[in-house]
Amino acid sequence: MNYQRPQFNRRSQRPQMDNVDGALLIDKGMDMTSHDVVAIARRSLNQKKIGHCGTLDPMATGLLILLLGKGTKIQDLLMAEDKEYEGTLTLGATTSSQDKEGEVLEEKPVPPFAESDIRDAFDAFRGDFYQMPPMVSAIKKDGVPLYKLARQGKVVEREPRFVHVFNYALRRIELPEVEFVVRCSKGFYVRTYAHDIGTKLECGAHLSQLRRTRSGKFDVTHEKIVTIDELKNSSREQLAEKTLSLPEISLLRGA
Repeated sequence: MNYQRPQFNRRSQRPQMDNVDGALLIDKGMDMTSHDVVAIARRSLNQKKIGHCGTLDPMATGLLILLLGKGTKIQDLLMAEDKEYEGTLTLGATTSSQDKEGEVLEEKPVPPFAESDIRDAFDAFRGDFYQMPPMVSAIKKDGVPLYKLARQGKVVEREPRFVHVFNYALRRIELPEVEFVVRCSKGFYVRTYAHDIGTKLECGAHLSQLRRTRSGKFDVTHEKIVTIDELKNSSREQLAEKTLSLPEISLLRGA
């Protein structure tokens, strides 16, 4: 357990908590930002030094890795690892954000695609390729996140990103919906993946559901996964017990 009893400063007589160090695996709920989750963790753990590995949009659920204390030193290392997502795309409509939260820009009838048609479109985005980051991404242009510019109705030039899809699986096809699983590299935009597949099928599409199930060696089935309710209502000691220590992280990663 990475937790020590609080020490008291003689001058203030207020408890000075030692940082909890390591990684806390969170199962994020809908309608909240990754920053919201960090803010809850800071209150529950009574510590400021907390970061996260990979932003999840408010509509997305699933694995969000919080790094605590000394754990923040390995943020770049963990963020560089591949990810796995479960998603649903809806054919027939493109949106301004490439997901269900955006404004519908265009609607087209959805042909009676066979599974082979859908699979061919997914196959076109397998292996190495370039992706154009959406305007609602957190990438910065002249120091300003693109999503803030998008809120102002601005569209700026972006550089394509080199990404990789290791594999995918089609879980369910009930037109206009297609449920899929994709394992991809860092910096991959699943909303753009859905949008581009819709373009390939010539009827348009947007992402209507998303859940991150794995990041590197961590997944949502881990025995120490913490729900948002648990993060809000657990004591500092209970959350410290759920935190993976740096040696545990190293062992899990095979380092």
